[in-house]
Amino acid sequence: MCGAGRPCHYRDVSGGPPVPATPARSTSVQSTAPRLVRRDGGRVIAGVAGGIADHLGVDAFRVRVVFVVLAALAGAGVLAYGLLWFFCPPGHDTAPPRPGERRQAYGLALVGLVAMSVVGFATSGTPAAYLIPFVFVVIGASLVWREFDTSHSTPRTPLLTWTRFIGGALLVIGGLVVIVLAGDRSFGGLSTTLLAVVATLIGVVLLTVPLWMRMWRALNEERAARIRNAEREEIASHLHDSVLQTLALIQKQAGRPEEVARLARSQERELRGWLFGDPAQRAGSLAASLQEVGAEVEDHYGIEVDVITVGDLRPEDEPAAQRRRWAALVAATREALINAAKHSGERKVDVYGEVTDEQVEVFVRDRGVGFDPELVDGDRHGITRSITARMQRADGTAAVDSAPGRGTNVRLVMPREPSRGHVETDAADKAAGQAGSSDTPDGTSREGTSREGAQSQLDAEPSDAEPSDAEPSDAEPRREAS
Repeated sequence: MCGAGRPCHYRDVSGGPPVPATPARSTSVQSTAPRLVRRDGGRVIAGVAGGIADHLGVDAFRVRVVFVVLAALAGAGVLAYGLLWFFCPPGHDTAPPRPGERRQAYGLALVGLVAMSVVGFATSGTPAAYLIPFVFVVIGASLVWREFDTSHSTPRTPLLTWTRFIGGALLVIGGLVVIVLAGDRSFGGLSTTLLAVVATLIGVVLLTVPLWMRMWRALNEERAARIRNAEREEIASHLHDSVLQTLALIQKQAGRPEEVARLARSQERELRGWLFGDPAQRAGSLAASLQEVGAEVEDHYGIEVDVITVGDLRPEDEPAAQRRRWAALVAATREALINAAKHSGERKVDVYGEVTDEQVEVFVRDRGVGFDPELVDGDRHGITRSITARMQRADGTAAVDSAPGRGTNVRLVMPREPSRGHVETDAADKAAGQAGSSDTPDGTSREGTSREGAQSQLDAEPSDAEPSDAEPSDAEPRREAS
């Protein structure tokens, strides 16, 4: 609405007259169709036709007519009804059928059975000695299934239940016996034993299907309940070990607002990672490393660090030289965050990382006091050595954009593949290390010494990420500029 209850209009870019906007359709009305379940309280036989009618939004009478027509086609409707009865779960409705609906449904069922018998006799030439007993078998099986259907919520007297069950069982057994006797007369005494065995198996299956249905549903319900209980226990244990402990600490630190805010942010970050993250999949990834660095700086300096990453990679799946390059990128990001936390005067720092096929970019942005990079003294090594030089040694680049009163934006770029010159340098260093692998006069190996020296250099390099008190930082001019 554009105002005063008038609908908005959209004008075509070609200059045509305004076109009234199409009214927005309610998303709740266009939600997904109801789940296909069988009727319970409003069922006539098994609730299959009523459930399909509720699912499709049509009259149940039309669905029953379709089943009757399909029943005349070689009994396809009867088979489809039985399969849907078995596989569709029961619903939870309690409204009884409308007056006359039950009689109407029974009449349609009778018409369907008669049509199936007549059409089967006329088209296939099957004698009535088989068709009529088959109809009685279907009726008996329906009685047994209906009485032992676990979805039936209407209370029944035991006498009525057992009467219908015994009557249905007798119809099934009697119909199968008639079919066996008819088969004996048609095919001779040789097939009597085989027909009797087959008829017995069919009768057992028909009479025990309700028990199978009940066991199958009970197993599914038990499995679902077990899964729900396991999830509840996991959630309860996690809340006890994390959220409740943090709330207890917050109560003790109620007089320190900064500490309370820090604990709340830390718990929020941990809870979001547990709810929406996959620790097994993200462990060792570049995005996880940036998140860890942001959490470390946030907890140590009491500021808010918002880390957003698009794309990801796993340094541990790459060669050692590539892992060192990604470690340098993370260390440079950490140094930029520390400088922003210590000197920007801002309580929030944003980190944005993007991984593409060609390169990885990381932006560290604060809206603090800023500084003039041209006025930085040459003896200030915080940015020069810990950020710029570190990125250059790893074949990356670093750019610092800042001005007094405008905050600072640090852009770190690391190509996915190192340049040729950087590769040749790595190869030369590796060859030099192999050349120095001969034994020294004291019996030690130069290769081992070289490796120890390289390892000590790598261990010492990350220490540049946190400037000491004795070493001035490039970010100090921000205070002077302010």
